[in-house]
Amino acid sequence: MAPSSGPRPVRTLTVFAVIVAALYALVFFTGDRSPEPKLGIDLEGGTRVTLTARTPDGSAPSQDSLRQAQSIIESRVNGLGVTGSEVIVDGDNLVITVPGDDSSQARTLGQTARLYIRPVATSQAPGTPVPGEAPATAPGDPAAPGDPAAPAAPADPAAPAEVPPAEAPAPEQPADAPVPQSRPFLSQDQPATPEPAPAETPDGVVPEQAPSPTDPGDTDADTLDSERAAAEIAQARETRQSSDPAVLQQAMATIDCAAPDPLRGNDDPELPLVACSTDGQAVYLLEPAIIDGQEIADATSGFNQQQSRHEVSLTFRSGASDTWAAFTAQNIGRQAAFTLDSRVVSAPQIQGATPAGSATSITGNFTADQAAELANTLRYGSLPLSFASSEAETVSATLGLASLQAGLIAGAIGLLLVLAYCFLYYRLLGLLTMFSLVCSGVAVYAIMVLLGRYIGFTLDLAGVAGLIIGIGMTADSFVVFFERIKDEIREGRSFRSAVPRGWARARKTILSGNAVSFIAAAVLYFLAVGQVRGFAFTLGLTTILDVVVVFLVTAPLVLLASKSPFWGKPAVNGLGAVQQVARERKAAAIRKADAAASTRETNR
Repeated sequence: MAPSSGPRPVRTLTVFAVIVAALYALVFFTGDRSPEPKLGIDLEGGTRVTLTARTPDGSAPSQDSLRQAQSIIESRVNGLGVTGSEVIVDGDNLVITVPGDDSSQARTLGQTARLYIRPVATSQAPGTPVPGEAPATAPGDPAAPGDPAAPAAPADPAAPAEVPPAEAPAPEQPADAPVPQSRPFLSQDQPATPEPAPAETPDGVVPEQAPSPTDPGDTDADTLDSERAAAEIAQARETRQSSDPAVLQQAMATIDCAAPDPLRGNDDPELPLVACSTDGQAVYLLEPAIIDGQEIADATSGFNQQQSRHEVSLTFRSGASDTWAAFTAQNIGRQAAFTLDSRVVSAPQIQGATPAGSATSITGNFTADQAAELANTLRYGSLPLSFASSEAETVSATLGLASLQAGLIAGAIGLLLVLAYCFLYYRLLGLLTMFSLVCSGVAVYAIMVLLGRYIGFTLDLAGVAGLIIGIGMTADSFVVFFERIKDEIREGRSFRSAVPRGWARARKTILSGNAVSFIAAAVLYFLAVGQVRGFAFTLGLTTILDVVVVFLVTAPLVLLASKSPFWGKPAVNGLGAVQQVARERKAAAIRKADAAASTRETNR
C-alpha cells in the first residue's frame, strides 16, 4: 500500500534514521571502534603462501585429495563470511592468499592436516630422564600400573599430577560419584597455542619468515626431497610409535619439542604416539586414536555465564558420538588429547560422561580469541594430506590502489552523470534522488565496516565494482518511480494525486527488478570463487539496500513533496511538459466529444 496518510512518511523516514544511527553506534561504540572497512589483498596487500603436499611414501598426491583439502581450507578461510582470501590448486601445491600484513594467518590455514582424539597415558616435562626402574607399561594395557618414579608435568596446573588408568576414576572423583547428564564438559586450563619463537636453521641464521614448530612449513621443508622425507617419517614412526614400552619411554625423554617434526601429520592412528604440546611445555604418551577429526560434526566457542569463562562446544557425528559417549563414561578423570599434526593442541580432563548425541564442552582459562581459534581448528577437522610451506611472499597493494583510484573516479563520473540526468529531466526532484543516494552510501559504508569487524569481510576491487553497480541500480529505481508519476499525470491527474498512484504501480516493478538482480547475485556467489564472490556479495547487498532506501527514503520524500504547493509547480518538479500533454489530451477529448454530440444532433 502506498504511503498516503500524513504522518506515515515522517514515521518511515524516522525508522530509516534510527537504523542508520544504530549502525553508526555499532561502528563507533563496539568492537575495535575503527571506522575503516577491511580492505582486500589488492587494496591493502597481504601474504601468499604455497603449501606443498607431503605423503608418507613420497608419492605424488591425488587430485581428489588436493581438491578435498582445498575445499576444507576454503571453508576455514570463509568460515565467518567473505574474507577476500583465495585458495587454488597449482599442480601438487595449494596456494593461499590472505589480505593483511599478518603472514601467520595464511600459514595456519593449512595447519590441520591430521586431527585425532587420543587417550592420554601419561605426560611429563620435555627432557625428563628415563627412570632407573622398569619402564612403564605401554598404553592400551590399563591393568599394568604406571611407573611411580616417573615425574609428571601435566599440560595445565588444574590437571591431576598423575593421570589415572582407564578403569579407575581420578582421586577426586569417587567410583560412586554421580555422573552429570546435563551439559558434560572437559576441563582444559591451558588453552592453546602461543606461537613459539622461530627455529634456527642449521647454520644458526633465523630465516626472515621462519614458521613456528607447529607451523606446516618448517625450515627443512625446502631442502628435503621426497625420499629423505619418507625416510625421516619412517624413522620417527619407529621411535615414537613403537609397541615397546621402553622405546616409548626413551622417546619421551629424548624428544626435542623445538625441532621440526618429520612425523607431522603422518602418525599412525592405530599405534601409541609420543607427542609434544603445541607450546612445547609438555610431552605426552598417547594411546591409539579413538576418533578421527573428520568425525567432528561442529565446534563453536562462546561464553559460559554460569562458570564465567569461555568454552568450546563440541559435537560428533553419529558413530563417533557413540564412541565418545562410551569412552567418557568409562574414563572420568582421565585426559583426552586432541592431536593436530602429531602435536597436542588441547588435553582436557574428562569431568563427566557425555550421552550419545549430546554436546561436550571444553572449558579453561580461554580468552575469546583462544576459544574461537580452538573451535575453528576442531570444527574443520582433518585434511586428507599433510602440507609443508614451501614459499611465502608479501604481495604489494600498489597496483590495487591505483586501480581503486581509477575505479572511484569512474564511479564518481557515472554518478554525476546520473544526477545531471535527473536534474535535467526532473528539475528539483533530482535533489531527492541525490539525497537518497547519499543515504544509501552512508548506510553501505557503515555496513562494510561492521561486516569487516564481525565476519571478516574484506573490500576488494571486485567488491567496489559491485557497490558502484548496486548504487546505480538504486538510481534506476528512482527513474522507474518518476516515470510512473509521469504516466499518471498524462492521464490528467494532478501532481498531488499522481504520486501515491504512481508509487503503487512503481513499487511492483522495483521489487521485480531487484528480485531478479538479487537472484543473479546469489547464484553467482554460490557458483564463483575468490574475488568474483566478493563482487556478487556486494551486488546482492546493495540490491537489498536499494529496496530499503526506495521504500524508507525516496517514496516518503516524494509523497511529502507532492503535498507542498512549491513542489507542485511545473518549473520545480520538471513535469510541465507532461502536464501540457495531459491538457492537450483533455482538450482533444473534449473536442472529440463535442464533435460527436454535434453529429448526433445533426442526425436527428
